[in-house]
Amino acid sequence: MTRTALFSCLCLAALGLASCSSDGGHVVSRKVTRITGVRTTAYTHTESDHIIYGARNAVGTQLRYGQVRSAAADWSVFPVGTIFQIEGSPHIYQVDDYGSALVGTNTIDIYQPTKAHMNAWGVRNVNIRVLKWGSFSKSVAILRDRQAYDHVRRMVTRIHRSS
Repeated sequence: MTRTALFSCLCLAALGLASCSSDGGHVVSRKVTRITGVRTTAYTHTESDHIIYGARNAVGTQLRYGQVRSAAADWSVFPVGTIFQIEGSPHIYQVDDYGSALVGTNTIDIYQPTKAHMNAWGVRNVNIRVLKWGSFSKSVAILRDRQAYDHVRRMVTRIHRSS
């Protein structure tokens, strides 16, 4: 995300502007949404179950750990592209990854660059502000050819059921 786009997103969030748009049959609220008590865990690209993917996320780009950071979630709950902020943190997170253990849990996995950072995060219940909801149709488009995996099929099924 460019600085201009990030600034625009933050400005819209600060103003609390609300609108709705259609996303493949879903009406997706574009207003800032506060969600309390979200369970978060952490992951890193050097974990044994992530090594085959290296430092890449499910959308095929580099995992990020800067002002905008990568996060993994069940895309039937937090669709790809969802941008959020953890209350009390200056960082912005974008859902660009998913994991088999996340499907059906409403848990968000926060990317950390090292195992030490991952372990320091642990498990935390946090309040988040969704600044921009992602796209269910983009989620399905990315997942469509990956349905040999049970957790991917479950996400796609859940997205289709809610439309």
